[in-house]
Amino acid sequence: MIMTPLQAREHVLAGESKAVRVDGSIDLSGTEVKTVPCSITCNDLDLSGTAITSLSSKVKVRSRLTLDNCKHLERLPTGLTCGSLSLRGCNFLDRLPERLNTWFLNASECPRLSVWPKEATIRNGNVHLRNCIEVRNLPRWLGPLGQLDLAGCVNLHEVPEGLRVSGWIDIGGSSIASLPNSLRTAPLRWRSVPVTHEIAFEPEKITSKQVLAEKNAELRRVMIERMGYLRFSEEVGAKELDQDTDAGGNRQLLQIELGDDEPLVGLACRCPSTNRQYFLRVPPQMKTCHQAAAWMAGFDDPSLYRPTIET
Repeated sequence: MIMTPLQAREHVLAGESKAVRVDGSIDLSGTEVKTVPCSITCNDLDLSGTAITSLSSKVKVRSRLTLDNCKHLERLPTGLTCGSLSLRGCNFLDRLPERLNTWFLNASECPRLSVWPKEATIRNGNVHLRNCIEVRNLPRWLGPLGQLDLAGCVNLHEVPEGLRVSGWIDIGGSSIASLPNSLRTAPLRWRSVPVTHEIAFEPEKITSKQVLAEKNAELRRVMIERMGYLRFSEEVGAKELDQDTDAGGNRQLLQIELGDDEPLVGLACRCPSTNRQYFLRVPPQMKTCHQAAAWMAGFDDPSLYRPTIET
């Protein structure tokens, strides 16, 4: 049965089971739908924000399938084929289906995603896996790709040899310490900021002089992050705004002027358990160590922050 997009939407919402075909896009985003009860063929299908738990193999989408923020989605059908698949914020999804075939995949903010299909095709488009903290490897069948976003994949340590990316690859906050030969010339990004190979993989070579000479505020922020706040504050001779003691010993509130950017202010302190020293960035209006510690603990009024035990 051929329907308009609006007719198809009402058809699904009414729970009808008769198969439909639509030469257009069906928008079911934000509705109360929990399942797609009928066979559907359409160009685009948007089920974002619904309570759907799985998708039937009878749903055929030619171009774009959007399932963003489907918090209960657990399974996708074997052999799912579409031009673009967006799964952002699907908290329960832990795997992609076997024989998935798509050009563009956005599975960012899927905290449980960890299982790749043994056989699938994702190539010639972009793959976004930002903050997929359980992703620990990438499949060898992946690519070639246009862009690859791996920022925040904290448990991902390497990219397979042979993977090719014609655009950029973002590795900010991942555990990737080097790239394979097939990606040696790929432009790098660190959480969306273009960076050099040295900033990404040789942070020990970054100097405070290089940081202070950098005019781009975003790149300067990344350089300080890669260099380490503590080493940077030591090299530039940060100004002490306040000092006191806590369970870890002496602590200081330090300020670093950054020219055209707001001052960098942070609390330098030691962990009482490990004795490791940290520089914890706080808002620039902080005046005392206690105020900064209270802010980090979630207290707007520092007079209410009275910790009895600190670990």
